[in-house]
Amino acid sequence: MAHFDPLTTNAIELVTLLSANKLTSVDIVTQYLDQIGRRNPSLHAFLSIAPRDLLLREASELDKERLQGRMRSPLHGIPIVIKDVFITASLLGMPTTAGSPALLDAKASSNSPIVQRLLDAGMIILGKTNMTELAGMKHPTVMPGWSPVAGQTLSPYVGPIEEGETLLGHSAPGGSSTGSAVAVAAGFAPLALGTETIGSIITPASRAGLYALKPTVGAVQGTEKGMYTLTEFFDSPGGMAKGVRDLREVMEVLMPNRGVGYRMGVSGEGCGRWEGLEVGFLDAGVWKMAHGMCKDIGGAGREMGEAYESVVEKIRAQGGTVKYPAEIADIRALSVDGEDAIMPIAFWDFKNICIPRFLGGFDEAPVKNLADIVRFNEEHKEQCLPPPYTGQEDLKKALANNATEEHITALKVALRKKAKNILNEALDSAGVTLIAALADSPLCIHAAAAGYPIATVPLGQLRYNGRPFGLCVIARGDDEETLLRFMDMYESTVASPRPTPLFRGL
Repeated sequence: MAHFDPLTTNAIELVTLLSANKLTSVDIVTQYLDQIGRRNPSLHAFLSIAPRDLLLREASELDKERLQGRMRSPLHGIPIVIKDVFITASLLGMPTTAGSPALLDAKASSNSPIVQRLLDAGMIILGKTNMTELAGMKHPTVMPGWSPVAGQTLSPYVGPIEEGETLLGHSAPGGSSTGSAVAVAAGFAPLALGTETIGSIITPASRAGLYALKPTVGAVQGTEKGMYTLTEFFDSPGGMAKGVRDLREVMEVLMPNRGVGYRMGVSGEGCGRWEGLEVGFLDAGVWKMAHGMCKDIGGAGREMGEAYESVVEKIRAQGGTVKYPAEIADIRALSVDGEDAIMPIAFWDFKNICIPRFLGGFDEAPVKNLADIVRFNEEHKEQCLPPPYTGQEDLKKALANNATEEHITALKVALRKKAKNILNEALDSAGVTLIAALADSPLCIHAAAAGYPIATVPLGQLRYNGRPFGLCVIARGDDEETLLRFMDMYESTVASPRPTPLFRGL
């Protein structure tokens, strides 16, 4: 069996090895499972791993199809991991829990449309990744990447979370899709799916040195069935990968009826050209995490700012059009008649749309509604409410929410209009097609409110603890193509080699 390095090998390289008959999908699955066995016990990146015999049987069948010339997609026979929000049929051997013990015994006879899309493309789902329980809609101070089912996901770069760490501090792994990001960075799979409400893909992917994309809200078909979302208004599934070509291929599977419309530079199109990629870079000294969310330790803020400004200069030197600093209204502008709109929308959607829709995707489940989940947690406190997160305040707030549908609809319409106007004005006034900032910034809030696509690319690595950091980039709605063009140019002409983890303290 030929060997590859799971920490550095990407999906496109695996496809090349498969095409040259230097590897089989059975070989690939075996080596990823070996890496999972070595490293996952300390990283807690998975909520469940598919049974080994089922995975090897599936890989063997896909190898046979390849030999017969039956290729389902360019990613035929390539493994992927998915956040545990996508319902998988029980015969795949993995429960769907969204991180909640209340759903460990839930049963489903069919896959969600998105899972079925992956399988129809010939991809092999190795496992369901750990996540912040219910994407954070349980307890307001839960560390991202923690669930009572699998514990705390850790960064393979940083290791254990520092004592007294803030929610988005430099040793914290990121967001509710943390397990997916860690799995790719730690060499458990070349590709992953996550979901994002506000920052749930971008933050963990940037802290794992990955390329990732949250597409336009509503652009991915099939999210209304068999998928947990915290909100209908902000949420979207998206992909994570070690490189842009990998990311584009998985986004093609995720969005088959739209296509992303852009072929990577390997075909010659777009390679070496910045034309049409005018970028407005926000001031890194202004657009950064609030101190209460992430303390500036070890000169991290200065280090990120220097790397950020270096990228601006590199793009300029290559003939790219850059506006720096570009300006945009801050998050205080994202209110409706002085009222915070984000949390009221989140609580209402969660209770009235998302939980009923998600639970309705199971054939059998111990809980039937939000009240059942709250009750289940109280009746199984040792399992569901272990220290240090012994409460479920957000679930109770959502349950008690009595806002009218008319009021929430008005908030949604007004917030989306305001957020789009803010971003469109910023793009137009700067004369650019994209707005960029440090991924360690609140720019993802603007993207979510507007429903616009947002991506992240690796930028650097903090000296004091090894944590990667990145850029995030917003485009107008339905313009994933421009984001991918930027990511392609960035990777091929500006980016440093992405760091591989050293598994410090693990």
